[in-house]
Amino acid sequence: MPFCIVCNDITKMQVDVIVNAANTELMMGGGVCGAIFWAAGADQLQDACDKLAPIKTGEAVITEGFSLPAKYVIHTAGPVYCGGGMGEEALLRSCYLNSLELARSSGCESIAFPLISSGIYGYPKDEALSVATDVIGGWLSDNDMDVSLVIFDKASFELPPELRGDVQSYIDRNYSETFESKRRRPFIPDSDAGDGGTMSVMVSEALPLSVQRTGFKAPSSARGVASTEFDYAGMKLDEPFSTTLLRLIDLKGRTDVEVYKRANMDRKLFSKIRAGRGYMPGKKTIVALAVALELSLNETRDLLERAGFALSRSVVFDVIIEYFITQSMYDVYEINNVLFAYDQPLLGG
Repeated sequence: MPFCIVCNDITKMQVDVIVNAANTELMMGGGVCGAIFWAAGADQLQDACDKLAPIKTGEAVITEGFSLPAKYVIHTAGPVYCGGGMGEEALLRSCYLNSLELARSSGCESIAFPLISSGIYGYPKDEALSVATDVIGGWLSDNDMDVSLVIFDKASFELPPELRGDVQSYIDRNYSETFESKRRRPFIPDSDAGDGGTMSVMVSEALPLSVQRTGFKAPSSARGVASTEFDYAGMKLDEPFSTTLLRLIDLKGRTDVEVYKRANMDRKLFSKIRAGRGYMPGKKTIVALAVALELSLNETRDLLERAGFALSRSVVFDVIIEYFITQSMYDVYEINNVLFAYDQPLLGG
């Protein structure tokens, strides 16, 4: 997917370029900076940096990656947090934007960022995360690149307290996991392998697996939910998923590019879905498309059922998705931040 969050060691990322949270003198430091220098070859990287130093806060420069798996290292100097009233946010945004532009102009197709300034520079981790996702998401709306935000461990990842509290409260009220539901919990794959595995719980579990995978849509009385908006859009119950998707895009007044960008989806995957030819995307990809189209909860359920899937109160992933849709919050990157915090698969593809 174009933008993902991963727990990893940034020095081991198999990307074209990694980003070093540097100091303005481009000297080897501690933390992520020190780890990058050691992995690249400290003397070689320092010699390269000395030729470019000093830089200003928010600026970015590029060197070879030397012994790193990445071909290049982009060095950007993040701001020291002084309470938020000294222009720190604008400077932090510049770090991400200048790094992305430099990567693009250097011919890179993939880049990995740390959470800049969130360590010894003291930027609040939840605010640093919001800045990173906002800048990266905005840049990707007009550009193509695979972007990873690399978190070394969950201790360095924090959601905004109000959002975390609201989501947790919704989960506490709506999540219901009995012993039987634990035993039958559906598997949600990390990639779209075609049929996507068995996702449906709810009423559709009573249907044969072969029926679940054909995109059969049970009558409203069997599903236990009211007819959705789709029933009034002239959509046939047996039409291919790709036909339904294209019809929805037109009904919502979106373009294909808007949809796959807002769904955090690779253009090639979207083209594969659009072409049809028997291909059926996985559950998390369909949910990403529903988010991109800003579908209501009933519309989302209907779209999922056409592919043989369902939302269940016995699956944390599903309850989180339900929360965002019922709150009309359709920012796929914000949703992915929460999914990551709860160790759930991310939306997109």
